[in-house]
Amino acid sequence: MSKKILITYATYTGSAETVAGIISSDLTARGLTTEVVPMKEVNDLSKYDAVVAGSAIHSGRWLPEAFDFLNTHRQELNSRPFAAYLVCMTMAMKKRDKYLQFVSDFMIPVREIVKPVSEGHFAGKLEIRKIKSLSEKIKFRISVSAGVWKEGDHINSSEIVKWSESLSHIL
Repeated sequence: MSKKILITYATYTGSAETVAGIISSDLTARGLTTEVVPMKEVNDLSKYDAVVAGSAIHSGRWLPEAFDFLNTHRQELNSRPFAAYLVCMTMAMKKRDKYLQFVSDFMIPVREIVKPVSEGHFAGKLEIRKIKSLSEKIKFRISVSAGVWKEGDHINSSEIVKWSESLSHIL
């Protein structure tokens, strides 16, 4: 019998959802059964053998609904394999290796609630028009003008699939 894996996400502009879909497609191709559900819609984890959860990073943290999910399901998440990923524009920077520890530290509050068996750190899409806050739009426009980031799709499917492949062996 195939294990059933929940892939759940909290997204700000859609990138975390896109990453969830790539993970689901890869794990399904490897013979696992997956279900992709937004964190806000997850009520019961009893039918899943493992959970992969991801969130966009906003102001250096997972989104509030992601923390709500972790806190609500803490006991169940700690009783099964749990992997976590984040989607962060810092991972799209030219010298991103320089910032890997900085980005990894965004997972500290997650690790304090549930200890992931694996963590993935991925770049997302920068679509300034989708950013809700005017001040955030201005910050990103300044960063783009300064050459810190480029607007557009920075999701690297091959990096996500590589991480997903490692999950197929531990979930």
